[in-house]
Amino acid sequence: MTAYVVELDLHGVTDKAGLMDRCAETLALPAWFGRNWDALADSLSDPGVWPEEVGDRDLLLLVRGWRPYARTRPQEWETALDVFTQAMGGMPALTVRLALGGSSH
Repeated sequence: MTAYVVELDLHGVTDKAGLMDRCAETLALPAWFGRNWDALADSLSDPGVWPEEVGDRDLLLLVRGWRPYARTRPQEWETALDVFTQAMGGMPALTVRLALGGSSH
């Protein structure tokens, strides 16, 4: 069975708040999503809050358009990478990949 792919396009994201908003929107996270690093890690590690289309499949989160954010907010980006890595470590069904090309927009 193939993984369900969700594209997280960070084009235009300039800060942590924008990243959290984009994650909440893209992943259809519940209204109670706290928009902080711990809440993001918890949400990525919990298939119960993943988009329902994922079903019983693995989730591949493909991050696009991340380079400008990484350049302008390097410490925040490092934290985001740590969160992605932590979530994958706790949830083998999750894979986060960084696309080296541009965004889809």
